[in-house]
Amino acid sequence: MLTRTMTSRFESKSTRLDEMRSQVKAFHSEHPEVWDLFVRFTQEKINRGFKHYSARGIFHRIRWETEEPSYQAGKEFKLNDHYSPFYARSFHRIYPQHDGFFRTRRQTSQEDFPTRMPALTPEDFGERDGR
Repeated sequence: MLTRTMTSRFESKSTRLDEMRSQVKAFHSEHPEVWDLFVRFTQEKINRGFKHYSARGIFHRIRWETEEPSYQAGKEFKLNDHYSPFYARSFHRIYPQHDGFFRTRRQTSQEDFPTRMPALTPEDFGERDGR
Protein backbone atom coordinates (compact mmCIF):
# COMPACT_ATOMS: atom_id res chain seq x y z
CA MET A 1 0.00 0.00 0.00
CA LEU A 2 1.39 3.40 -0.99
CA THR A 3 1.36 6.31 1.41
CA ARG A 4 0.41 9.78 0.25
CA THR A 5 4.09 10.84 0.27
CA MET A 6 5.14 7.85 -1.80
CA THR A 7 2.28 8.38 -4.25
CA SER A 8 3.16 12.04 -4.76
CA ARG A 9 6.79 11.07 -5.36
CA PHE A 10 5.77 8.59 -8.04
CA GLU A 11 3.53 11.17 -9.69
CA SER A 12 6.24 13.82 -9.64
CA LYS A 13 8.14 14.32 -12.87
CA SER A 14 11.09 15.74 -10.96
CA THR A 15 14.18 13.65 -10.25
CA ARG A 16 17.23 14.07 -8.07
CA LEU A 17 19.08 15.03 -11.25
CA ASP A 18 16.59 17.85 -11.93
CA GLU A 19 16.98 18.99 -8.34
CA MET A 20 20.78 19.02 -8.58
CA ARG A 21 20.65 20.90 -11.90
CA SER A 22 18.53 23.53 -10.21
CA GLN A 23 21.03 23.86 -7.36
CA VAL A 24 23.95 24.17 -9.79
CA LYS A 25 22.06 26.79 -11.80
CA ALA A 26 21.35 28.82 -8.65
CA PHE A 27 25.00 28.56 -7.58
CA HIS A 28 26.18 29.64 -11.03
CA SER A 29 23.84 32.64 -11.00
CA GLU A 30 25.40 33.77 -7.73
CA HIS A 31 28.99 32.87 -8.66
CA PRO A 32 29.57 33.15 -12.43
CA GLU A 33 33.28 33.65 -11.76
CA VAL A 34 33.54 29.93 -10.96
CA TRP A 35 32.67 29.08 -14.59
CA ASP A 36 35.28 31.55 -15.84
CA LEU A 37 37.94 29.93 -13.66
CA PHE A 38 36.79 26.44 -14.64
CA VAL A 39 37.21 27.28 -18.33
CA ARG A 40 40.53 29.08 -17.78
CA PHE A 41 42.09 26.27 -15.75
CA THR A 42 40.76 23.63 -18.14
CA GLN A 43 42.17 25.49 -21.15
CA GLU A 44 45.53 25.67 -19.36
CA LYS A 45 45.55 21.87 -19.04
CA ILE A 46 44.56 21.44 -22.70
CA ASN A 47 47.28 23.89 -23.80
CA ARG A 48 49.84 21.93 -21.78
CA GLY A 49 48.98 18.82 -23.79
CA PHE A 50 46.66 16.96 -21.45
CA LYS A 51 44.22 14.70 -23.30
CA HIS A 52 42.06 14.08 -20.21
CA TYR A 53 41.80 15.64 -16.78
CA SER A 54 39.64 15.58 -13.68
CA ALA A 55 36.81 18.11 -13.30
CA ARG A 56 37.19 17.67 -9.54
CA GLY A 57 40.88 18.49 -9.92
CA ILE A 58 39.87 21.75 -11.57
CA PHE A 59 37.45 22.40 -8.70
CA HIS A 60 40.24 21.81 -6.18
CA ARG A 61 42.40 24.38 -7.94
CA ILE A 62 39.53 26.87 -7.93
CA ARG A 63 39.19 26.33 -4.18
CA TRP A 64 42.91 26.75 -3.69
CA GLU A 65 43.15 29.94 -5.71
CA THR A 66 40.04 31.73 -4.48
CA GLU A 67 40.03 33.17 -1.03
CA GLU A 68 37.23 35.58 -1.87
CA PRO A 69 35.55 37.55 0.90
CA SER A 70 32.35 37.32 -1.16
CA TYR A 71 32.01 33.73 0.07
CA GLN A 72 30.54 33.95 3.54
CA ALA A 73 32.67 31.74 5.75
CA GLY A 74 30.58 29.07 7.41
CA LYS A 75 27.44 29.94 5.46
CA GLU A 76 27.89 27.85 2.32
CA PHE A 77 30.38 25.49 0.82
CA LYS A 78 32.76 27.40 -1.31
CA LEU A 79 32.39 24.88 -4.10
CA ASN A 80 30.33 21.72 -3.87
CA ASP A 81 32.07 18.64 -5.35
CA HIS A 82 28.72 17.40 -6.63
CA TYR A 83 28.66 20.30 -9.09
CA SER A 84 31.82 19.26 -10.97
CA PRO A 85 30.08 16.78 -13.33
CA PHE A 86 27.66 19.51 -14.39
CA TYR A 87 30.52 21.90 -15.13
CA ALA A 88 32.34 19.16 -17.08
CA ARG A 89 29.28 18.42 -19.22
CA SER A 90 28.69 22.12 -19.83
CA PHE A 91 32.30 22.48 -20.92
CA HIS A 92 31.84 19.63 -23.41
CA ARG A 93 28.67 21.22 -24.82
CA ILE A 94 30.18 24.69 -25.16
CA TYR A 95 33.54 23.46 -26.44
CA PRO A 96 32.59 20.38 -28.50
CA GLN A 97 36.12 20.15 -29.91
CA HIS A 98 37.11 19.01 -26.39
CA ASP A 99 34.23 16.61 -25.84
CA GLY A 100 35.57 13.76 -23.73
CA PHE A 101 38.33 15.79 -22.07
CA PHE A 102 36.57 15.08 -18.80
CA ARG A 103 35.54 11.48 -18.39
CA THR A 104 31.95 11.37 -17.28
CA ARG A 105 29.69 8.60 -16.08
CA ARG A 106 26.01 7.99 -16.48
CA GLN A 107 24.13 10.18 -14.03
CA THR A 108 22.26 7.69 -11.87
CA SER A 109 20.52 10.55 -10.07
CA GLN A 110 18.12 10.65 -13.01
CA GLU A 111 16.60 7.48 -11.56
CA ASP A 112 16.31 8.81 -8.00
CA PHE A 113 13.57 10.77 -6.34
CA PRO A 114 14.40 14.35 -5.39
CA THR A 115 15.35 14.93 -1.77
CA ARG A 116 13.37 18.18 -1.65
CA MET A 117 15.97 19.43 0.79
CA PRO A 118 18.23 22.48 0.45
CA ALA A 119 21.90 22.02 -0.34
CA LEU A 120 23.96 21.19 2.75
CA THR A 121 25.98 23.86 4.49
CA PRO A 122 28.82 23.53 7.02
CA GLU A 123 26.30 24.09 9.83
CA ASP A 124 24.70 20.77 8.90
CA PHE A 125 27.85 18.99 10.09
CA GLY A 126 28.28 20.72 13.43
CA GLU A 127 31.51 21.96 14.88
CA ARG A 128 34.79 20.25 14.06
CA ASP A 129 37.97 20.00 16.12
CA GLY A 130 36.39 21.84 19.04
CA ARG A 131 35.80 25.01 17.02
